[in-house]
Amino acid sequence: MKKAAKSPRPEIPERFDAGNYPLRTASLSSVTLALTMGVLLSISLAGFFLLDTGIQNLPKAAGRFFSDIWLMISKPAAVHFGFGDALGSLLATLCLGFLTTLIGAFFALLFGLPAARNLGNPIVSAVLKGFVAFIRAVPTVLWVLIFAIGAGLGSVAAIVGMSFHSFGYLLKAYSESFEEIDGETIEALRASGANWLQIVAQAVLPSSMGRIISWTFMRFEMNFTNAVAMGAAAGAGGIGFDLFMASGFYLNLHEVGFITWLILAVAIALEAGAMRLKRTQHVQR
Repeated sequence: MKKAAKSPRPEIPERFDAGNYPLRTASLSSVTLALTMGVLLSISLAGFFLLDTGIQNLPKAAGRFFSDIWLMISKPAAVHFGFGDALGSLLATLCLGFLTTLIGAFFALLFGLPAARNLGNPIVSAVLKGFVAFIRAVPTVLWVLIFAIGAGLGSVAAIVGMSFHSFGYLLKAYSESFEEIDGETIEALRASGANWLQIVAQAVLPSSMGRIISWTFMRFEMNFTNAVAMGAAAGAGGIGFDLFMASGFYLNLHEVGFITWLILAVAIALEAGAMRLKRTQHVQR
């Protein structure tokens, strides 16, 4: 009985020949990026060393800063309002974030269908995407201040401005989710005689529902943090206004720390809910 022939061992080159491998050369974009980052780093370092602190002792001020941070974290206390009042303000901020997300999601879903290239007219799609690109380019707080010109500072301007920016953010997310649907499924439904609404109801929405829920929940997390900022910057009320009063009016670090812990607890709860939602969708798939 013959023995099976052993396969020959691959020869290992004694030295590495760089000539057989392509070397990465510098391109115009990489050189431009490196120069830009170098200039920005130089400006940042120069600004730090040339900073005019006046009569302030910078090392002493840094030590005081970390001491105040530790005081906020280690000794939170509600001084000018009770725990129930803080929970009520926190609920108002959550409601503001939820309402603006709901309004933005409704209009984003309504206009996101014709904005998808595989469902709508290419010209209409380009116009809608260009419009929401402009909306997203302007920060949320600026939209709130723009609408505050007509409505005045308060919850109305915050709701309209945050909903407007949520619409621009979610329309892009929804339309791209619709465009990821298999084109053969849509063509098969069209060939069978299904109209546009039937295609949307039977193929587009069921296939994209998981991504729609994920994007909407993500925007809700963003709107909660925006609602905190709007409470301080635009007078929208809620926990953000309490934080502004504690830091800018009462100058009470214990109260600032108490509010910060509340906001952090809600942010952690929202993140845990988002992770659970993603796991549920993964199991369903």
